[in-house]
Amino acid sequence: MTDATTLTREQLEERLAALHKTSLELIQDISIESLLNKIAEIARQQVNATYAAVGIMNQDGELEQFIPVGMAPKEIARMAHPPRGLGLIGHLMNSRETIRIEDIADHPKRSGFPEHHPEMTSFLGVPIIKGDVQYGQIYLTNKQGASAFSADDQMVIETLAAYAAVAIANARLYNGLNLRDHALSRRNENLALLNELASTLASSTDTDQIIDKALSQVMDYLHLEAGQIYLRQEDSPMLKLVLHRSSTIQDIWQKTTFRFGEGVIGKVAQTGQPQLINLSNCDRCGLSPSVYDDNVYQLVCFPLTGRRGVLGVLVVATLHPQPLDELELQFLSSISLWVGTALENVTLNLQQRRLAILEERERIGMDLHDGIIQSIYAVGLTLEHARLLMAESPEKSAPRIEQAIADLNSTIRDIRAYILDLRPRQLYEENLLQGVHRLVAEFRANTLIDVNLNGKADDFNDLPDSQALALFHICQETLANIAKHARATRVDVNLWTAAERALLEVSDDGRGFDMKNTRFTIGHGLANMQTRAQNVGGEVDITSEPGDGTTILAWVPFLRDNETFLESEL
Repeated sequence: MTDATTLTREQLEERLAALHKTSLELIQDISIESLLNKIAEIARQQVNATYAAVGIMNQDGELEQFIPVGMAPKEIARMAHPPRGLGLIGHLMNSRETIRIEDIADHPKRSGFPEHHPEMTSFLGVPIIKGDVQYGQIYLTNKQGASAFSADDQMVIETLAAYAAVAIANARLYNGLNLRDHALSRRNENLALLNELASTLASSTDTDQIIDKALSQVMDYLHLEAGQIYLRQEDSPMLKLVLHRSSTIQDIWQKTTFRFGEGVIGKVAQTGQPQLINLSNCDRCGLSPSVYDDNVYQLVCFPLTGRRGVLGVLVVATLHPQPLDELELQFLSSISLWVGTALENVTLNLQQRRLAILEERERIGMDLHDGIIQSIYAVGLTLEHARLLMAESPEKSAPRIEQAIADLNSTIRDIRAYILDLRPRQLYEENLLQGVHRLVAEFRANTLIDVNLNGKADDFNDLPDSQALALFHICQETLANIAKHARATRVDVNLWTAAERALLEVSDDGRGFDMKNTRFTIGHGLANMQTRAQNVGGEVDITSEPGDGTTILAWVPFLRDNETFLESEL
């Protein structure tokens, strides 16, 4: 092939210098489509071509994008389809060599043009290569003012292709970083929402609050148009709709209850696997007609799973044709797992409370049977004996009746002690010492036991509520145990503060107990005290000997504001 007009050395140098200056702008363009358009336009101007185009390939070596210049948008729109990577274009995609020919029609790889495609003759095709990677190609056709592109034109475009390869690589790298940054930001947002939701779920003991909060946050965050939650009914194989939320969609399914294995809801519950439904290929899914009327595009069902199996099913619906992506599906899966765990915790807490109530009822029943009922029975025997003495020796019956009255008064005090133990207590607006003073007053009135309280109210004004309430309840339980078990005549209650601690000591002169048999002697009382103290970072120490009384010493952390400040400064 004969070269077209050859440039002088000076002209070529000027042209390459201008190309270098122009190409530097390419490196700054991070938009792929804008970049490809600039490359094509620069190439067309540099070699005075009528038409130019840039095509880039994906990782599979297929033509991903094709940007033409030199044709009006109307001309492009009239063509049946863009290039598909066949013929001469396909040949260049699989080659690392430049193709420069005078007439496209003469090349053996030519496959022809689609209808309405402009006539093209001279051709210059240059691969865009960086290292071992071919990003795409620059295509130029119909050299103006000459029958073919020259060797100098080829050199200029090959130089441009080198710049273009760097610019495309940078743009792809930047876009990739942007995508990863966006994905990371979304993950962080997901984690933040999960953390917020987890905090709510962990602190909630209300099933309705848990499912309402979870569904609201999911729908708001993912911009979903409808959501539902089905929950398993106790231990039965039935799932019932308990929450439906949507401003547009009235119903999603034709039914509101499903058995395990029945329909999509039942199958998700039975298998424990999520299911994604595209309505374009779902003919018999048991959906409500309103789903089709409202143009729902996609449904996703996730099992609400706990440690003991599936507790329910979460359903969400979208109206937009853009399907939920992988990150969104992962987020929904995590939410479903959290909700399932939270619901199971509520159930376990309820069962634990019921068990605790049953155990406490059994303990109270045993105490009443072994103590109060036996005392009342003894009073009955005493009165029976007094009745017999009244016929034989009336003067001897009076002491027996007096003894019965004293025993009844003692029994009444025991009953009051039980009432004192069962009645709930709070600190209200009091500080710790004021609250304990109220407990002591009630204890003294109900038991007639002498109680001595020592402490300074001002020492406890800054004690945090959680620590104050822990010591308050420990004092309450200690006094209740003394009333029921100790048979004491005197109790000393001391409150004071020391270095970073608030302390409570309750001592009695009662019958004491064997520490090895603590559990069997006073039930759950001591375990409750230990739990209350440990929950706020404190501890309880118990000292007791049979016949020598009992001492309970409890402490909790007490860091005042100035002490905390000094620690942070140090």
